Amino acid sequence: MEHAEHDIKVPKGALLAAGALVLFALTATATSRLTGVGSVHMTLPAMVESRSLQFEDSADGSVLVYDASDRKLLHSLAPGESGFVRVVLRGLARERKLAAIGSEPPFRLARFENGQLTLTDTSNNKQIDLNAFGSSNLAAFARLMKNQDSSQ
Repeated sequence: MEHAEHDIKVPKGALLAAGALVLFALTATATSRLTGVGSVHMTLPAMVESRSLQFEDSADGSVLVYDASDRKLLHSLAPGESGFVRVVLRGLARERKLAAIGSEPPFRLARFENGQLTLTDTSNNKQIDLNAFGSSNLAAFARLMKNQDSSQ
């Protein structure tokens, strides 16, 4: 049985056009990254309320929430409750551990004019838009903004 050879010929112009397209895409991406031209930046409205918080795990599995300014206990999140808050905090704590940052720098919970709520890790300025996770998850963090002691 003989093997037939098939020569596939691609026109030189098509190869040059494909190469030019790839080069253009890389150049446009690099230019946008380096100069910021063509990129979209979210500008937050005015902040109307903020609170600096520190979180600590307790021996019974609760997460203790302190006001960072005076170390007053604000809330105690019992094991099995506030799952979304725990997940967000675990992710941020993992990033801090990888960067060899301790738990001393506070987190800033902020509310803006438009109702948007953000959590910012002040050690690296990583900001999480909590509104993006739905109203029930947003409410879990909004409770931490209120001045209520966990013993009430």
